[in-house]
Amino acid sequence: MISIEHRSRAAPLGINTGPIKRIFDALVSLAALILLLPVFALVMLLVVLDSQGSIFYTQIRVGHNRRSGGDRRGDHIPVVSCQRQQERRRILSEGRLFKIYKFRTMVTDAEKGSGPVWACKNDARVTRVGRWLRLTRIDETPQLWNVLRGEMSLVGPRPERPYFVGHFARRIPSYTERLRVRPGITGLAQIQGCYDACEEDVLQKLNYDLQYVEDSNMSGDIRILFRTVQVVLTFKGAH
Repeated sequence: MISIEHRSRAAPLGINTGPIKRIFDALVSLAALILLLPVFALVMLLVVLDSQGSIFYTQIRVGHNRRSGGDRRGDHIPVVSCQRQQERRRILSEGRLFKIYKFRTMVTDAEKGSGPVWACKNDARVTRVGRWLRLTRIDETPQLWNVLRGEMSLVGPRPERPYFVGHFARRIPSYTERLRVRPGITGLAQIQGCYDACEEDVLQKLNYDLQYVEDSNMSGDIRILFRTVQVVLTFKGAH
């Protein structure tokens, strides 16, 4: 079992999980989706021309903890079959499951032979267009739809797959604390250049996620959004 240093006081969720944040998320995501329509059309064409397969890539992720204001939608989505039934029930009790949307950046059935694995630097499974989409982070922009639907926020801990949530929840007691707020498209860990490549990276990112959960507020969210733009423009932390 792995432990990390973090403050033990309760997170002052208040305004940052309330109606003001939700209205802000909905208005910004709706405006961004409309403004990005021409970009989406171009990306969709490039993905189709570059490789065979669907334009969008969907994946099941673990979201907001129901006990912190979530709901029971998504319980019908199955956890991967390789996980024990007991572990499946634990994951479903920790946070609601939802389907995340991205532009496809890898070849079809990239994990068919390996099972759930993290992407790595210079990953051979990534397509030519996919490398450009990842470099510019455009592959993540369809998640604005998840934000509009209320499954995600613009800012928050990145949502993880049930397989990895189950794995790290067993090893790191405080791991599921990051589920106390809605997951985000970007977050404090992302602007620090963190990228999951090994377990040490997860621990580093978890420290930033817990810091965000404890100290989150609207002014901090806006600063993270502006900092995210800087990170994207400089390609910092991109694979």
